[in-house]
Amino acid sequence: MINQRMDAKDWALLLLLSFLWGGSFFLIDVIVLELPPLTIVTLRVGIAAIVLWSVLLIKGYEVPKSFKLWRAFLMLGLLNNVVPFSLIVWGQNHIGAGLAAIINASTPLFTVLIAGAFLVDEHMTPQKVIGVLVGLFGVGVLIGADAFAELGFNMSLTTFAQLAILGAAISYGCASVFGRRFKSLGVSPFSTAVGQVTAATIILLPMSYIVERPDQLANPSLVTGLAIVCLGVFCTALGYLLYFRILSSSGATNVVLVTFLVPVTAAFLGWLILGEQLHGRYVSGMVLIGLGLAAIDGRPWEKLRAVLR
Repeated sequence: MINQRMDAKDWALLLLLSFLWGGSFFLIDVIVLELPPLTIVTLRVGIAAIVLWSVLLIKGYEVPKSFKLWRAFLMLGLLNNVVPFSLIVWGQNHIGAGLAAIINASTPLFTVLIAGAFLVDEHMTPQKVIGVLVGLFGVGVLIGADAFAELGFNMSLTTFAQLAILGAAISYGCASVFGRRFKSLGVSPFSTAVGQVTAATIILLPMSYIVERPDQLANPSLVTGLAIVCLGVFCTALGYLLYFRILSSSGATNVVLVTFLVPVTAAFLGWLILGEQLHGRYVSGMVLIGLGLAAIDGRPWEKLRAVLR
């Protein structure tokens, strides 16, 4: 069983994780100017895998050897890296880091639905249903009425990009629920992080080579190179160590609350350095998603009722 509510240590780790992952949206906005999507994602998980394997070997940790375990790592790498990373990087070719991060903040809503369907200790409640409905309405406000009017054969690339980020959020939700099994298998958060990025690298290497031929691309600039290293080392390797630590102690629904904190960092960096604008509907949509998450968590409403008594 996991803690349905996070303690102060887990909240601190969640805040640190939100900073790292918020920075990843900003870094991707820089890197996509020079490199194609699959190459970026492959470099991201490949660098993370090298870092984590180095730590594993230096510290003398046990190497995961079970076929069953590596089969699960492949599925987790697909759901938590290959699919969402690729969708996000492609989407950020057409929309800014701030908007991408805000749409990605819908991840907890989908996680609640998926966890409620498949996890006994994270079941759905009327309160969570209300929270999900409010949050999904917020996602609709974020994307905007114009996008829904375009649904059909004439959708713009911007609309497709927003839907791609939404698809990434759903994939992250599936990964959070699937990742819960590693605790019952006795796998540490560190080993899970190593296995996931390694499996993702194995999947992506042939894909990126066949589709984009990175060996024929021009060498990236120094700024882009540094951004890639930071993306792999800090936003991915360190980020997933924190992610699986929180997941093992506080569960799938709680760990994905990070995606609501991420837009603050991503939007701030995008505005400060890249000159991106934040439209009114972005803020309105994020507020609605926040209200939905508050309903799911329950504590803000409990405090409000206590004050009113």
